Amino acid sequence: MNWTFTTDLAAFVRAAGPALAARPVPNTVLLSVTDALARRGTGTYGGDTPFFGWWTGADGAVTGGLLCTPPFPLHLGVLPEEAVRALGAELATEPLLAGVRTLNARRADARVLAEAWGRPTRTSEEQRLYRLAALAAPDPAPAGRARPATEADLPLLLEWVTAFKAEAGVPGSASEPVLRDRISYGGALLWERAGAPVSLAGFSRAIGSASRIGPVYTPPEHRGRGYAAGVTHAASEAAYATGAAEVLLFTDLANPTSNGVYLRLGYTPVEDRTEIVAA
Repeated sequence: MNWTFTTDLAAFVRAAGPALAARPVPNTVLLSVTDALARRGTGTYGGDTPFFGWWTGADGAVTGGLLCTPPFPLHLGVLPEEAVRALGAELATEPLLAGVRTLNARRADARVLAEAWGRPTRTSEEQRLYRLAALAAPDPAPAGRARPATEADLPLLLEWVTAFKAEAGVPGSASEPVLRDRISYGGALLWERAGAPVSLAGFSRAIGSASRIGPVYTPPEHRGRGYAAGVTHAASEAAYATGAAEVLLFTDLANPTSNGVYLRLGYTPVEDRTEIVAA
């Protein structure tokens, strides 16, 4: 049983791709990020080189993986407990992991890893992964309508996604190539009222049968009117229309408002994840 680490995206996809694809819902981030890196290049999420890892079990089968696109946290997919414990030792010895200070893992795995890491840690965020069970329309329905964003909306998308990242504590600013890609397949929707955009929701390409909603952003002056529910409902329908069998989203558990909105739209909890930081 052992970990293998590399900066070679193609090698990671060959080795770990089947295991990731077998569990597309909990592995949604690994699948969508590797797809984006393959299509848009390894600089998609920042200037530093991404790296990857996979766990090989005693039977010689690869059972899960992880990736990191600095400055974002090391992200663990579905892994057996022995792999998580072994990763704690690897964090102290593997050169590619030398700069890791933040990890994102399923809640139980985060607890195991915090114990195995051998250094003090703190929880910086708790997230919940939801899947859409049965889409329900917002009630009451918000005023306005949804429409796909176009190239003419790019300056607004750059502004709003940058604002979303700042508010959510996500590193960096909005990426023009990423947003152009979203526009190309209808993956960015705007909610309009009286002809003016008031809210935004995006969704990823369907990878391994699953598409993920996000970001969802409403400027502060337009909040409290149900626009986020309206545009998320529209984005969920659009994700299904592009071929997704599963529509997913993440929420910050510290935000009861957004969690309530998604539950009313028909999303159901799948699992909780914890982000831990070396103290």
